[in-house]
Amino acid sequence: MICSRAGTGGRQVVAETARLAALAYLASHQVMTLATVGTEGVWATAVFYASRDFDLYFLSAGHTRHAQNFQYEPHIAAAIHEDYRDWPDIKGIQLEGDVVQLVGEEVERAVHLYHNRYPFLAQAAPQIQAALARVNWYRLRPTRLYFIDNSQGLGHREEVL
Repeated sequence: MICSRAGTGGRQVVAETARLAALAYLASHQVMTLATVGTEGVWATAVFYASRDFDLYFLSAGHTRHAQNFQYEPHIAAAIHEDYRDWPDIKGIQLEGDVVQLVGEEVERAVHLYHNRYPFLAQAAPQIQAALARVNWYRLRPTRLYFIDNSQGLGHREEVL
């Protein structure tokens, strides 16, 4: 960790800097890759998300393999990153956490958050609107989260949560 010898105050500054960088990274990206496991084995899938602090909200049809996997094992991993060309440019988020399917008012709050993030959905074609009405809404709450920033050194990461 940067400033590992700087004393407690230095670590707190570094931790807050990493926390703010991770939140900014979440706000500037839209897709996360989920890694799940179920009765058919491991699976990865990309989903669009909206975030509030470090909680990540997304939607998916209940019949999909990853949604079925949430029932088998709700503790999953996820990554958010770009397709970088050079190793020193790599930044991103690696996390593990718990997925829950939302119900009631939680769904309404997630839909509102999602529509704020993706305003084009308000004018989506009728078939998209119909599909959005049938999906399940989920929250991924990280239990551990790292911010990767190779500009600080190859393989550099800060534990944020």
